[in-house]
Amino acid sequence: MRSHTQHPGPSDSPGGKMSSLPRRAKVKVQAVVSKDEFSSLSELSSASEEDDKEDSAWEPQKKVPRSRKQPVAKESKPKRVPRVKKTTLQINDGSEGVAVKEELNNSVAIADVDLEDKKIKVDTVKTLKTAKAKRKNSGQSPAGQRIKKLKVDEESNRASTAETPSTSTLWEGVCKKEESEDDFTFGQSPLKKMKTETCPQGQPVRFPANANNIKEEVEMNWDIVQVLSERTNIELWVCANIIRLFNDDNTIPFIIRYRKELINNLDADSLREVRQTLEELRAVAKKVHSTIQKIKKEGKMSECLLKALLNCKTFEELEHVSAPYKTGSKGTKAQRAKQLGLEGAAKTLLENPGELSLLSYIRPNVKGLSALQDIETGVQHILADMIAKDKDTLDFIRKLCQNRYICIQSSLAKVSSKKVNEKDVDKFLLYQNFSCNIRNIQHHQILAINRGENLKILTVKVNISDGVKNEFCRWCIQNRWRPRGFARPELMKILHNSLDDSFKRLIYPLLCREFRAKLTSDAEKESVLMFGRNLRQLLLTSPVPGRTLMGVDPGYKHGCKLAIISPTSQILHTDVVYLHCGQGFREAEKIKRLLLNFNCSTVVIGNGTACRETEAYFADLIMKNYFAPLDVVYCIVSEAGASIYSVSPEANKEMPGLDPNLRSAVSIARRVQDPLAELVKIEPKHIGVGMYQHDVSQTLLKATLDSVVEECVSFVGVDINICSEVLLRHIAGLNANRAKNIIEWREKNGPFINREQLKKVKGLGPKSFQQCAGFIRINQDYIRTFCSGQQTESASQVQEVAVTSSAGVEVTNEKQGKKKNKTAVNVVLKPNPLDQTCIHPESYDIAMRFLSFFRGTLCEIGKPEMEQKINSFLEKDGIEKIAESLQTTVHTLQVIIDGLSQPESFDFRTDFDKPDFKRSIVCLEDLQE
Repeated sequence: MRSHTQHPGPSDSPGGKMSSLPRRAKVKVQAVVSKDEFSSLSELSSASEEDDKEDSAWEPQKKVPRSRKQPVAKESKPKRVPRVKKTTLQINDGSEGVAVKEELNNSVAIADVDLEDKKIKVDTVKTLKTAKAKRKNSGQSPAGQRIKKLKVDEESNRASTAETPSTSTLWEGVCKKEESEDDFTFGQSPLKKMKTETCPQGQPVRFPANANNIKEEVEMNWDIVQVLSERTNIELWVCANIIRLFNDDNTIPFIIRYRKELINNLDADSLREVRQTLEELRAVAKKVHSTIQKIKKEGKMSECLLKALLNCKTFEELEHVSAPYKTGSKGTKAQRAKQLGLEGAAKTLLENPGELSLLSYIRPNVKGLSALQDIETGVQHILADMIAKDKDTLDFIRKLCQNRYICIQSSLAKVSSKKVNEKDVDKFLLYQNFSCNIRNIQHHQILAINRGENLKILTVKVNISDGVKNEFCRWCIQNRWRPRGFARPELMKILHNSLDDSFKRLIYPLLCREFRAKLTSDAEKESVLMFGRNLRQLLLTSPVPGRTLMGVDPGYKHGCKLAIISPTSQILHTDVVYLHCGQGFREAEKIKRLLLNFNCSTVVIGNGTACRETEAYFADLIMKNYFAPLDVVYCIVSEAGASIYSVSPEANKEMPGLDPNLRSAVSIARRVQDPLAELVKIEPKHIGVGMYQHDVSQTLLKATLDSVVEECVSFVGVDINICSEVLLRHIAGLNANRAKNIIEWREKNGPFINREQLKKVKGLGPKSFQQCAGFIRINQDYIRTFCSGQQTESASQVQEVAVTSSAGVEVTNEKQGKKKNKTAVNVVLKPNPLDQTCIHPESYDIAMRFLSFFRGTLCEIGKPEMEQKINSFLEKDGIEKIAESLQTTVHTLQVIIDGLSQPESFDFRTDFDKPDFKRSIVCLEDLQE
C-alpha cells in the first residue's frame, strides 16, 4: 500500500520530513501492484522490490515524454510529483467510483496500469488546447506529447486491492509553472495514492520467502537485512518489513500503533535502535562506494581490493582496508617492498618454497635490495600485510577474542599538560588506576574514560593477553598460512617474523580500534536511549486538570515570582513576593488574599534556588491552618529549561508584554496542569534528564529526543480545535509548516468538523494525512455546540452539514477563484463520532462492520453499555475469529475495540507518575512512627 504522487506544498521543501529521498529517485513514479502480488505481501506502506519487478513505470526524462518502459533493477522510491495543466480525460467507471473525483478535479497524464489477467486498453486522447500549450512550453512536436487514458475494470471487489493509477508529469518545464496549491481539492479518502482504504492490514503478515531481498541504493557483498538482523537480534522478516516501512516515510508512532503485526509488536525504543543501525549500515555502504570511486580514479583498484572493500561492514574495517591507498601518504612498508619487485618472492614462499632463492633478488646498487637482510625484511612486510588484510584470518582472531579475557585499562597521563585544571584531575580519581573486562564494563564508565582521554588527563589501552597471540600464530602456521611444500628453516623464520610483525603492528591496533569503537558506540546509544526513557517518563507525567494553580518561581534577592493560572491555562494574576528578606510575615497576608480571591488551593514550587526555604515557608503556614477555609497543598516540580523558555520568541508570542521572570512562574504552574503541552515548548536537551549528553553525537541525540517527543504527543493525541501550534508540530506526519497551515485554516474556516477536512489544508498530502489522522482528535461536544450555533448563519457562508454515510461525504460544485473557472469536487462533511477515537480512518469501514455485528451504534462510543456489548460479543466468538470474519488482523481489531470502549475523556497518562502533593513533611524531624 504505497503512496505514489504527493501534492507539492509549503512543507515539501527540502526541510520537510518527506523530502529525504535520494536525488536519483525523485522523478520515478510507481504504477499499481498486481492483485496476486499485493495479497501475498501485507498491506504495508512501503515500496517492496517485488512490486517494482511487476510494475510498469512512466518515467519523465529530459523534458521528453516517453512510452512506458520496464523499471530499473534498483529500488526506486516514489516521490511527490507536481501536477500539470488539466486536460479532458474519459473514465469508464464501474468500480464503485475508485477515487474518480481526483481525476475529474485535475486530469493529467496517467501512467499505465498493469493488472495481471486483465486487458487494459490504452488510447491516446488529444485536445487542441493542450497540444498547443505543450508545444509552447516544450518546443516538442505534438507527436511526442501523449496523454494516456485509462479504463478502470468493472469488478467491484477489485476496488479493495487495486488502486487508481499514479499520475505523472509529462515534462518538468510545465510542472514548475503549474504548481498552484489552490488547485488541489481532496475528496474522499485518498485511494488514488495509498492503499490504506478498505482492508488496511492484509494477510499474511509474514512476507514470502524471497521478500527479505531488499535492494539497497548501493550494493555490497553483504545483505543489509541479514546484518541488521544480526546486530539488533530481531527476526529477518521483521527487519525486512521495518526497512520497507521506513523507506516509505512511515513515522514511528504510526508504525507502532497501526502496523503492529508487521513489526511483531516491537516497542518504540527497539524501532529507533533498528532505524539507527540501518542508517549506520547505509552510511558505511555509501562511504565504501565513494572510496572505491576514489581508488579507481587513481588506477590502483585490483579485484581482491574491490572484494575486501565490499566486505566491509564498519567504518573501522573500511579504514583498515583503505588506509594504504590514501593520497598523500608515502605508502606502507608493504607497498614500498612491492615497488622493489618482492611480491613474487612472498607468493613463492607460500606456494612453492622449494624453488625460492632470495639471493637472486640482490641488486647491490638499489636501496632496499642491496643485502639479503633487506630482502628478507621486504618479504616479511609483504606477508604481514597479506595476513592482516585476509578476511579468514581477521574472522579467526575476532572469534578468539570473544572467548578470552580482554581488559581495558586507564591510568593518569604521564605528562599532564599545564593547561589541565587540578579540579578536573580530581574528577577522574576513580579511573586513575582502572582495569575492567570489556565484557563487564558499564556504559557510563566508557563515557567517563573517553572524556578523561579527550581532556588529556587519562591514557587508555586495551590489553590482549599473550596467550591469544600465541594461539593465533600457531593457527596461522598450521592452517591458513602454511607453505605448500617443504620450506627451509630460514624461510620459516621469515614467516614466523611476518606473523609477529603483522599481529603487533597491524592486527592488534585494528582490534583495539574496533573494541573501543564498539564500546563507545554502545555507550552512546545507551546514553541517548536513557535520555529518551527519562524524557518519556517526564512528558507522560499524569496531568492535573480542572484546578486553579499558583506557580512559584522561588528566589532570594529578587523575590519569589507568583503566577495564578485558571483550569484552562489562562493567566489570571502575576505578582512578586519577598519571602526570604525578613518580610515573610507581611507577604503571607498577600498570598492568602490571592489564594482566597481566585479560590486556588494548589501551590506549585519550582525546584531551583531557594526552593527548600520556600517549601518550608508554605508547609509552616499550612500546618498553622493559615489559609483556612482553603485546604492548601503544594508540590515541587522541576524547573529545568523554564528560564530558557521564558526568554524565547515562542514565549514572547504567547505571553506578550509579560516580564520573563514571571513567565517562568507561569511555565512552572502549567508543567503540573499539562506537563506534555508545556514541556514540548522547551528543547529536550535543556530539560536536563540525560547522561553525558554533551559527549554523544548531537545529531543522534536530537533525532532520538525529537522522536520521543513525537511518540508521546501522538499517543496522547491532540484535540485539533483547541491545541497549540507547538503541540501540533510534534504529531507524527506533521512539521512546523504543516502545523502553521492547520492553525491558519482553523482561524479562517472555523473548527474542523471531521478528520476528512484535514485533506483541505495546504501542504497536507495523502501521506501526511495517513500518518497524522489517527492521532488527531475531534471533540464531538465542541462540534455539536459549534454546529448548533452556526445553523442561524446563512448557508452561503457556512459549509452545510450533509447527512450521509458514516464517513459523511457529499459532493458539490464550487468555483475555485477568478482564474480557474473549472469544476472542482468539494467535500461537505458531517461530524463523525469515530473522529474522537484512536481508530485510524483507514479502518472506519471495519469499525462500522464490527459495530453491525453486535448492533452497536456510534452514539454509544465510550459509554459503559458499549463496553458491555463488546465484552459479551468477544466472550461468545473470540477475537481471532471475529478478526478473520472482518478480513483484518487481531491488532487492528484491538485498536478498534479500544477506540470504541474508551471513555471520551480517556487519557492514558493517568496510569503514569502523578505529582506528589504534600502539606508538611519538609525534613527528617517531621517524620513520626
